[in-house]
Amino acid sequence: MEEVTIKVNKNVLLTAAGLIIGIIIGFGGAKLTGTTTANSGNNTTVAANTDTNTNTNTGTTADPNITLASGDHLRGAKNAQVVLVEYSDFQCPYCQKFHPTMKQVMANYGTKVAWVLRHFPLSFHVNAQVAAEASECASEQGKFWEFADKLFEKGQSDGTGLAKADLEKYAKDLGLNASKFNSCLSGNKYASVVSADQSTGSAAGVDGTPATILIDKNGKQQLISGAVPYEQLKSYIDAALK
Repeated sequence: MEEVTIKVNKNVLLTAAGLIIGIIIGFGGAKLTGTTTANSGNNTTVAANTDTNTNTNTGTTADPNITLASGDHLRGAKNAQVVLVEYSDFQCPYCQKFHPTMKQVMANYGTKVAWVLRHFPLSFHVNAQVAAEASECASEQGKFWEFADKLFEKGQSDGTGLAKADLEKYAKDLGLNASKFNSCLSGNKYASVVSADQSTGSAAGVDGTPATILIDKNGKQQLISGAVPYEQLKSYIDAALK
């Protein structure tokens, strides 16, 4: 049999090796902070920085232009200097990770910062929509934030802990009127409210969760994408308070 010799350019090999290493490092970094995107089930890293005028490639978008509404679920002082409007999905693992960060902000900033939670259930999270509607049913009885905290405590990204029976149990555990809550949930009473939240988010540039719109004391807005660490979120807030 005739022998065939194949000559390989060493520079090509080195270039290919560099590309492979870069891809591996990129995927490794995705475990640090991330966003669950709306157009796929993949988890995507978004690296935000402290430049308030950067574009979506760096994790922030200037001027998303949302309007606060009387029906918003607000945690904190109504006259806070900075308002953080978070678009969230109760079944999103990154939202679950980010929830304690937001609670830490509220504990440390007191009346300077207020937190608004809006719904952005992603279609591939099978129980995200019903969980969002359930939180609105809990709100009818004055327990929105307690119920939201419970969902992030109990829920899993595979849907475990957020099935309808689980939601009804959590409502009961919080002392809600079970009959009223169950009727509200079964009738999809707040499906349109959840949909309206999602529409405002999409219009503001939200395409994954969590996504937080920071509104400073002058009304200037920026969209921060991903479950950024506390210190990074703190840097945005401190800049907005100046």
